[in-house]
Amino acid sequence: MENLTRRGEIIYQMARKRNSESSMLSAGTGAAPTRRRVPAATHASHSTTTVETPVSIAEPTEEEIAQRAHSYWEARGFQGGSPEEDWLRAEQELRAERETLASPVTA
Repeated sequence: MENLTRRGEIIYQMARKRNSESSMLSAGTGAAPTRRRVPAATHASHSTTTVETPVSIAEPTEEEIAQRAHSYWEARGFQGGSPEEDWLRAEQELRAERETLASPVTA
């Protein structure tokens, strides 16, 4: 139980550090939203126009990342590994899953 508590503390500290760093980075930057092109309705002349619409991919929450990272540790039998590596792996995989779900399907 002590290891689980310590691991929770480390994950919490990592999340706090990450949030403070990201708030400092985004404080003065107005990043433009990601956009994708969506074809507009075609007219009789068969010309096409593209309209840009904002696409927003929700970032994984700290809770989701912590749960996924904990599952990696659990899968190892609560032995070895690195909490930081588990956290980063969980974060990357959750983002990749969301990007896959958000990407347009082409016919």
